[in-house]
Amino acid sequence: MKSVLVILTQPNLTSLQVNESLSATMVLATFGIPVKILLKDAALSLLNHQLAFDQLKHAFKVASNMVESFEFYDLTPILIETKNQQLSVVQNSEQEIEFIELNPQFIQSFDHVLYW
Repeated sequence: MKSVLVILTQPNLTSLQVNESLSATMVLATFGIPVKILLKDAALSLLNHQLAFDQLKHAFKVASNMVESFEFYDLTPILIETKNQQLSVVQNSEQEIEFIELNPQFIQSFDHVLYW
């Protein structure tokens, strides 16, 4: 079966795109496709599970709530670049995390890469 690396870069709470990306990733996993998720840049905010949706402040629902269900879709551990392991959002996360070096060899170990 083909393996897929999903690289998410969109921040929590700011766009519908991150919700759609997470939903699409969960659909792939539902159909048994081996998927690994790498949170990069602004997407690291998805590890903050303490955010609360406030319809007066936010246009979109909290995407980090979807991340909390990753274990049910076999989408854990979440991949994080080693250079980000000291960030407080990473250290305070309750998610299962694996630190990786993002390099061409790592990317080439997957059949497909989706970059959102």
